[in-house]
Amino acid sequence: MEIKLISVIGAGTMGNGIAHVFAMRKFKVNLVETNNELLNKGITTITKNLDRQIKKGSITEKEKTETLSNINPVIGIENVPSESDLIIEAVYENKETKVNIFNTLQKIIKPESIFASNTSSISITELSVSNRPDKFIGMHFMNPVPVMQLVEIIRGYSTSDETFQTIKKIAIKLDKVPVEVFDYPGFISNRILMPMINEAIFALLEGVASKEDIDTVMKLGMNHPMGPLTLADFIGLDVCLAIMEVLYNGFNDPKYRPCPLLKKMVAAKKLGRKTGEGFFKYE
Repeated sequence: MEIKLISVIGAGTMGNGIAHVFAMRKFKVNLVETNNELLNKGITTITKNLDRQIKKGSITEKEKTETLSNINPVIGIENVPSESDLIIEAVYENKETKVNIFNTLQKIIKPESIFASNTSSISITELSVSNRPDKFIGMHFMNPVPVMQLVEIIRGYSTSDETFQTIKKIAIKLDKVPVEVFDYPGFISNRILMPMINEAIFALLEGVASKEDIDTVMKLGMNHPMGPLTLADFIGLDVCLAIMEVLYNGFNDPKYRPCPLLKKMVAAKKLGRKTGEGFFKYE
């Protein structure tokens, strides 16, 4: 199946990044949100990121214009064009919300189209709708999408080889590196990353070292580009907690127990960069 028309559900951090990279590769993209404000915010972010690329000399003004012209803003998932070849859901990490979106789209989108979720941890098998499980797959991009090369391609229990190969080829067309992953909680990236972040938070809670020193150890000792607490702020502490809860519930293993400090900070709405304060403060 040839993929020509993409519909990205959600214009937030991940959704606008996904729309950006598809539009840059000359795909026609519908960027879908619930209202004008969120949609305009997503388009503004794409425009700013394209301007950064121009400043770095990686694209031209003409390429920026062409990229933006490839993006069609759509309000309401009920207005997603039925002829979309690939649907990529990129809303927040909530299983019920994602399932409701796919159930709505199932009634609209042509039967041969592929449904993909950008979920970072939720089971692809559980998200797949009953009459399209062979055409349902995980396509987990990394943040920031225009910069990061990796895409985890997650097979659900019933995902067909044809669907997997189609999405793998699409990822390569985007100049991404696809990695095949099977459907287990957290996949690969977050099954390894999130327990590390969670353990760093435990170390802070227990007074093993200061937040600055914990990050310094991982940067200078392990050659990580940023420390785990800074990274948690960048990802969003609510997202970190949601993923840890998926791991904890999915494996029923106490080693994935979310740190009480993480839970407390999320309850206090200290979510990291997006709220101006997490483990560190931001302007």
